[in-house]
Amino acid sequence: MRVAIITGGSSGIGQSAAVQLAQHGTGVILTFQGNEAGALDTVATIEKRGGTAVALPLDVGRSETFPAFRDSVVAALRDTWQRDSFDFLVNNAGAGHMALFEDTTEEDFDRLARVLLKGPYFLTQTLLPLMVDGGAIVNTTSSSARIVGLEPGYSAYGSMKGGLVVLTRYMAKEFSKRGIRVNSVSPGVTRTRIGDNAFERFPDLIPGIAARTALGRIGEPDDVGMAIAMLLGEESRWITAQDIEVSGGYDL
Repeated sequence: MRVAIITGGSSGIGQSAAVQLAQHGTGVILTFQGNEAGALDTVATIEKRGGTAVALPLDVGRSETFPAFRDSVVAALRDTWQRDSFDFLVNNAGAGHMALFEDTTEEDFDRLARVLLKGPYFLTQTLLPLMVDGGAIVNTTSSSARIVGLEPGYSAYGSMKGGLVVLTRYMAKEFSKRGIRVNSVSPGVTRTRIGDNAFERFPDLIPGIAARTALGRIGEPDDVGMAIAMLLGEESRWITAQDIEVSGGYDL
């Protein structure tokens, strides 16, 4: 059985990606920070459908914890799948923050940098020796890093996600010698827990966003989770170094 590691698998896009991959026969190690109940719900959903999953705690903003996390991954691979390697990595865990350029503090900037760019960089570096040759990686970026997704208030967030798009291409170049493909997905506006469950708190925002979207609605986690599963699958074996917008045609 192939095994995927998905960061931020307790809700939203990460949870959907975990379930989608499990439905394709892939074992899943998913991570959570704070939302243990959500992570256990993801595991229960996968197991109910006949799959196998393990939830591990991880703060992607604390790179000093990555060696210990790697040890936990090794133990989970050995105990659950009798393996010493894994096949897929999804760098999905993130943090949201909105502030106009002049109101963004160094603390805000540094926190986003640790979680959205430094975290995926050094977590991938830490786990790469455990990944099989011919594996695949997907990084979750954002439409806020694309021309069509520019909105006031996301200068720091979008810059980090833009950095992750560039990092995706460098990973694809350097890892190609091992046959490892690396792509990213750039979700548009998606109904997740980001921004303190913003869409639950401000449902009046939804009609305006839907009106700006070619397909007439906001995104759902499964819209992006399915795209991630597709990019990791055999059908995408000739795709690497790409950033795929998954937005339903936002601002098209």
